[in-house]
Amino acid sequence: MSSPMNPITEDDIANYLINTPDFFERHAEVLSSVQVRSPHGQRAVSLQERQAEMLREKIKNLEGRIMDMIRHSGENALIADKLQRWATGLLRAQTLTDLPQRIADDVRDQFMVPQVAIKVWGVSADHLKADFATGVSEEVKAFADTLQQPFCGAQPGTDAVNWLPQPAAAVSLALLPLRSNQKVFGLLVLASPDSQRFHSGIGTDFLERLADLASAALSRLQAQA
Repeated sequence: MSSPMNPITEDDIANYLINTPDFFERHAEVLSSVQVRSPHGQRAVSLQERQAEMLREKIKNLEGRIMDMIRHSGENALIADKLQRWATGLLRAQTLTDLPQRIADDVRDQFMVPQVAIKVWGVSADHLKADFATGVSEEVKAFADTLQQPFCGAQPGTDAVNWLPQPAAAVSLALLPLRSNQKVFGLLVLASPDSQRFHSGIGTDFLERLADLASAALSRLQAQA
């Protein structure tokens, strides 16, 4: 019972209706006469019409989510196709000396990355003087050793950015450590003038796959222990 000191609140009414599901069966005329404000203007609509509008909105949102899923699945299939073509090209490579540059060129062309560079170290004597095996500082090697997964973001302070054709244009970077037997032996550098291309919040699963494939291909350059 309500009293002047404890008037019935909207919450009381809502709780009563929620906990009394047969109320509208006993008072069907109330259901048909209740009107609420439409979200699409100032006009009043019946409760049934408002419920229908809410249902249409839910259906519209679900349709949007389904379309997003379809679009993303299409994009993922496209990326998978590109990754397969890239991996197939690595398997067909005949000359080891040309392999690092081929990896860089194919990543740039297949995945539309503006700038790509690659360096490896610990190579066999046959490759010590190759461009891909020179110009790597101990600081870069030490930095690469700290990477448990690809680094994405702004310039982290390593001179690996200087391997790129246009270092000043590298606004965002992805640095992919190359590993063989859990040991880092190289670094694949991807760069873009777009600050959002390789930002710190993006997922790295795809980049890790790139690194794994590149590592497997380039491990043949390593000096035998």
